[in-house]
Amino acid sequence: MSNPFLQQISKIFYDLCWSRTASVCRVESASLIFFSLAMVVFGLLGIILAKVKVSHFKLKGTTVRTLGAILVLGVACAFIPKIGVLVEIVLALVVVVIGLLLAEKPAQHKPLPAETHTFQSGPDEPPYRLHLRLLKDGSGILIVNAATVLHLNATAAEFAHHMIKGTSPEETARQVAKRYRISQAEAQKDYVDLRDRVQTLIHTPDLDPTTFLDFERVAPHSAELTAPLRLDCALTYRLPAGADASLAPTKRVDRELTTAEWQTIMDKAWAVGIPHLTFTGGEPTLREDLPALIAHAEKNGQVTGLLSDGLKLADKAYLQTLLQTGLDHLLFILDPQDPVSWKALETVMPEDLFTTVHFTVTPKNVEQAGEVLGRLAKLQVKSLSLSASDASLKGEMQKLRDQAAGLGLTLHWDLPVPYSAENPVAHETIEDEVPSGAGKAWLYVEPDGDVLPAQGEADKILGNFLRDPWEKIYH
Repeated sequence: MSNPFLQQISKIFYDLCWSRTASVCRVESASLIFFSLAMVVFGLLGIILAKVKVSHFKLKGTTVRTLGAILVLGVACAFIPKIGVLVEIVLALVVVVIGLLLAEKPAQHKPLPAETHTFQSGPDEPPYRLHLRLLKDGSGILIVNAATVLHLNATAAEFAHHMIKGTSPEETARQVAKRYRISQAEAQKDYVDLRDRVQTLIHTPDLDPTTFLDFERVAPHSAELTAPLRLDCALTYRLPAGADASLAPTKRVDRELTTAEWQTIMDKAWAVGIPHLTFTGGEPTLREDLPALIAHAEKNGQVTGLLSDGLKLADKAYLQTLLQTGLDHLLFILDPQDPVSWKALETVMPEDLFTTVHFTVTPKNVEQAGEVLGRLAKLQVKSLSLSASDASLKGEMQKLRDQAAGLGLTLHWDLPVPYSAENPVAHETIEDEVPSGAGKAWLYVEPDGDVLPAQGEADKILGNFLRDPWEKIYH
């Protein structure tokens, strides 16, 4: 038998129907019962629990109890003839909309501040240095040992930021999960994965990150940058005694910047996010303040490189001074015909200093070039910058590149070299093949502060680093 109470309830709702047919009226009666009961249930839950969470929207406290009470009391609308169901639906929708408007909404993601961070390894671990440049859109550029550049999306950039700051994986995951609305477990897994891959990159020599570590490949110099990755500073156009003075463009500058002026340029470069400086010339070791300039860059946190004929580095005391003030790497300009040049290189190679040897192939030395490469390999040279002074040597250059690869010499192509009639930048300019990173990934500063896209492009002065605002120089 049917329950008399339920029968009575059904009769009440049946009588409230306005349809003319009994079948439709029964459907409307059932709908009215169901919707009214749902309002009562959800209303009571709101009153009792006093909190609601739907996706990332949260609401709690008195507001939830009030809206719950409205739902419970709103059941009385069912007794309005003909339109009771419609009124209940409208009331329920109004309660939902009010709840959404009053709910605690998910925090809108805001990128980390656009700034540059640096990290230097401790004394009890292999030496390495990281630079992280955070960009305005939240993405970042991670530079490892001033050699490998990784372009990171916003999440990876934030992971790298926490890695440099030493934040624990658990705390990193908590912050990233909150900002990007992903699970903490997923965030921690992604963080540990990125950290391990970067550590592999740091501690494995000559490792291609895009091949072995599954980092996203980015075409060289294709990314939009807010500042170059490197600033090449020509401290002087003076040359060592006995060198052909006509090889240096001294007539293009009327003075050399002082120590304080160069330090101002270095500070300005650091402020706009340039993490890497190279000191070139002329011969930069002719500047007595070179150790002071390297020390200033070290204080800022900048990576420093030196481009030199290396002759003065044969003096071990002077070499140790540069190392102790913070010199990170050296581009050694080899004169294969000069025994003193070889002697200086033999002095440099045992030191804990990353050294690339620059060798310019000329018609005069091309016959001995193969022997030169073999001798470099015996000295444990691993990094080579190879160029030619004449386009007619193109065929020989390809043979030398193959030989270098067979000897384990890694070739580097985007390094600046001292100004001379034989420098590869001048050769590339003649062929109208200026390196693609010139003016974007790196800039060149002359001894008087004028800025060029790269060495050898004197007709393209972008401004003066001391006098002009950064926005005029780099845009």
